[in-house]
Amino acid sequence: MLLTVLGELVLPTGGAVWTQTVLRVLALLDVAERNARQATARLAEQGILTSERWGRRTLWRLTPEGTELLVTGSDRIYSFGASTDDWDEHWLVVLCSVPEEQRAKRHQLRSRLSFEGFGFLAPGVAITPHLDREDVANTILKDLDLVPAAVVLRSEAGSLVSATEMLHRAWDLDELADHYRAFTERFRRRTPRGDESRLSALIELVHAWRRFPFADPEIPARLLPRTWPGWRAKAVFDERHAAWSPGATRCYQEIEAASANPPSQ
Repeated sequence: MLLTVLGELVLPTGGAVWTQTVLRVLALLDVAERNARQATARLAEQGILTSERWGRRTLWRLTPEGTELLVTGSDRIYSFGASTDDWDEHWLVVLCSVPEEQRAKRHQLRSRLSFEGFGFLAPGVAITPHLDREDVANTILKDLDLVPAAVVLRSEAGSLVSATEMLHRAWDLDELADHYRAFTERFRRRTPRGDESRLSALIELVHAWRRFPFADPEIPARLLPRTWPGWRAKAVFDERHAAWSPGATRCYQEIEAASANPPSQ
């Protein structure tokens, strides 16, 4: 949740935020002060934030690494979900039989490829309809020292198993569709009143949406049913984000200004 706040509000407004602002914004989301402070400290330990002391107050700044992380994440979040139908019917296939003496790497391989949008037809057989992810797959195999046991192919489906059937074997599309429907139902009728409510609603909206780029392999439009709920969810996200952002940003800036200029004790 704090990463969402940093990416949505802190990054676009200079990359610095007072502790008191963090506490107040997260309090709107029912995050206790102790937990908010712990989350801030953890991000500092991870090199995402660095602190500056101003008397008894602390100003947190995004590090270059933290800025890069959030810029990359924001680009992925806001560009994700646009319908595309330019697929050339080729698949990128990763075949990797992990030797028994390296079985600890099996989970690492599956996790990292899944994070990049690959699905698995069987253990050691990963696919994606995006050929441009070959470099990512190669990097993962090299990092895990699995190149001797791996092959990366560009291929087409034959007549035995259709592309649609391959999709359903490699990904649980029914579960993903249910998540999209739940997102739409949660936000489509939400009408926050007042900038403070818009601020909390915006953070919840972005926080919920940011999970989809890591769960949805961005399947080409021609392979999806005409009523695919992901498109409706994307429309709801874009509409609500545009409607709530001005008021949410205004509220955040007021909170940050109050934190920067506290009343005299």
